[in-house]
Formats: sequence, structure tokens, C-alpha cells
Amino acid sequence: MTVVDASAVLAFLQGEDGGALVEEALGAGAVTGAANWSEVAQKVLAHGRDWSLARALLLSFDLRVEPVTADDAEWAAMRWQTGEGLSPGDRFCLALGARLGREVLPADRAWGSDGHIQQVRWPSVSLARVTNGCFGVR
Repeated sequence: MTVVDASAVLAFLQGEDGGALVEEALGAGAVTGAANWSEVAQKVLAHGRDWSLARALLLSFDLRVEPVTADDAEWAAMRWQTGEGLSPGDRFCLALGARLGREVLPADRAWGSDGHIQQVRWPSVSLARVTNGCFGVR
């Protein structure tokens, strides 16, 4: 099971580069955090798109939405560094990955790609490492 970040889910919904990799992760049983779920919903709604359709599509993959715990919140706060470029939602996603001991799949290059982070848009990503455009949202 892979933890998918909001940026990766949005890349999938929009048919962007890396979307097929995200679809494979979703098909294999992925998880996202409630903070990232909210971010995806907000982006879809902010662009006047149909959240009920996007939600139904994502849940058709049996995507599990995990709550944010107090430990996740503290982990995310301690991870913050000046100028690192990671939002609170990014850090919540990393915290979830750490809590579950799973790979995290972002589409935001600010995250890098070391440890348990596997970028969806970098050519070095292989589908084997991930297995343990219709909404127009930016």
C-alpha cells in the first residue's frame, strides 16, 4: 500500500505526467490522509469541477482516507524547516507515510526522492518500486 499525496492524486485526475503511476498505486490499494483529501476536494471545487464525480472515481479504487492523528500533527510540526518548500499538507502526508511505514507518492518535486519518497514525475521511478485530465485542476 502506497501513501498518495494530494499533488499525485491531482496529477491522476488531470491526466498529467505521472498519472498512470498514481493509477497503478490506487489500483493496488493506496491510502491518503484526511488533510490531503481535503486539499484535493478544495482544488476540484475551487475550479468549478464536480467533486462528487472526482470523489466517486477515487473511491472506486478503494482508496482509504486516514485521519490525522495528534502524533502526525506533532511529527509534521517538528519536520518544518525554514525555506524547505513543504506545506503543512505535505508534511502531514510524510507523517502518515512514516506512521504506516509506507512509500509516499508525491508529484511535487520540492519533496525530492529519497528514502520512502517516490516521485511520480521523475523518469527514474519504476512501477515495481511503487507496488509495496479530466478535472482541469491546478
